[in-house]
Amino acid sequence: MTDPHNKMDTFHRTIPDGDDHERMVCKDCGFIAYENPKIIAGAVVTFEDKFLLCKRAIYPQKGKWTIPAGFLEMGERPIDGAAREAWEEARAKIVPQDLLAVYTVTRISQVHMMYRAALPSPEFEPGIESEEVGLFTWDEIPWEELAFPSVHWVLKHFREVQGQENFAPFTNPEGWEKA
Repeated sequence: MTDPHNKMDTFHRTIPDGDDHERMVCKDCGFIAYENPKIIAGAVVTFEDKFLLCKRAIYPQKGKWTIPAGFLEMGERPIDGAAREAWEEARAKIVPQDLLAVYTVTRISQVHMMYRAALPSPEFEPGIESEEVGLFTWDEIPWEELAFPSVHWVLKHFREVQGQENFAPFTNPEGWEKA
């Protein structure tokens, strides 16, 4: 039995004419509800020789460390999303700089756009999604406690171009499918 108030009852999965992917299509009018990857915006934030990391207070990977990053909002530029995420997770007012990397995580349909950013002053505190926030030198980074493979990638890619102004943004490292 269908619920007359549930609009999703009118949708079914099918391959629309002229397409080669199965899509959600309205049975009544033919409207195609495209399902597209989610965009993640984030930044490697530095103050002097230290990196800003946030200990996650939410799942997935609760209790693990990450850079400030999260889902892009509708109508938001990725660079602005990176700044917003730094504020939400670390109450840090950052200055986003250049695009450092674009990663694809196909198994969960995400595209990660990561920037380099400066923290003008060491003022921060945990936001609602963070248990703890801190500044770490390279040698102090809790590598075994990082939340996601992309955090490892972006920190290492940052290090490769540290001090450089002109470089092509990085993409997924070789062998990333196994991560």
